[in-house]
Amino acid sequence: HTRAERPHATREPLQFGAEIYGYPGREADLEVLRLALDCLRAASVAELSVDLADARIVRALLAEVNDEARLPAIHQALATKDASALAAACQGLPAAVCAPRQALIGLYGDHAVLSEAKNVLGPAPAVREALSDLKWLAERLEGVRVSFDLADARGWGYYSGPRFSVYAQGAGDALLRGGRYDGVGAVFGHKRDRERPAVGFSLDLKQLVRAAAPRPLRAAVRAPWGEAPGLAAAIAALRREGETVVCVLPGQEREIDEFNCDRELVPLGERWAVV
Repeated sequence: HTRAERPHATREPLQFGAEIYGYPGREADLEVLRLALDCLRAASVAELSVDLADARIVRALLAEVNDEARLPAIHQALATKDASALAAACQGLPAAVCAPRQALIGLYGDHAVLSEAKNVLGPAPAVREALSDLKWLAERLEGVRVSFDLADARGWGYYSGPRFSVYAQGAGDALLRGGRYDGVGAVFGHKRDRERPAVGFSLDLKQLVRAAAPRPLRAAVRAPWGEAPGLAAAIAALRREGETVVCVLPGQEREIDEFNCDRELVPLGERWAVV
């Protein structure tokens, strides 16, 4: 990255991700979000919480803004929840157009946000559909705390539907972000030929390692290098069982033990044993 995404982050993230490409329904949104949560659980990251948003809400409320130069400032004000900056960015627009945008800033929190949004954002079909999809997704997530931030406009030029960020206790910024980005394939050719629906997520493995619970180190088994009968088979068997076996190459017997070996593979009669 030219600039790191957040303070103290690396400009060379080691990114991991997954996507479902070609399916437009919200079932794929749920499948990807569940997969994202399973990935973090597999890495022993506990106390997860999911923050949901939807690009269709902001897009629908900004559809009547014909001045393209205003849009970056409006999106930035919404993202930072800066009411003064939003008022300045919307200056000159009709009051009926500005009111729902101002209301967006306060629409974050628990499930009650969705009910409040129906009352203050108006009857636009895209907004109603987005709120319905967010409610549907949230009701199907288990074992996580779910919140909503309807003003979250990050990635507004890329995402096209539900968006999510996953946080962990004590991890600071989101560990994982994703959502729906329909039309992504259009950049590779004619829109009608290459445009496809897509939903996915990505995370920075370096950040994940810092957030995951540390795993206790397991000391290695020290073994000689050689062609003695049964030695190679004994080493292979130990490694299949999950042991780390360090073979000491000829002439290296006096080297410092960098692997903190606490056991040794030695010959006992006609067999090899760990002592």
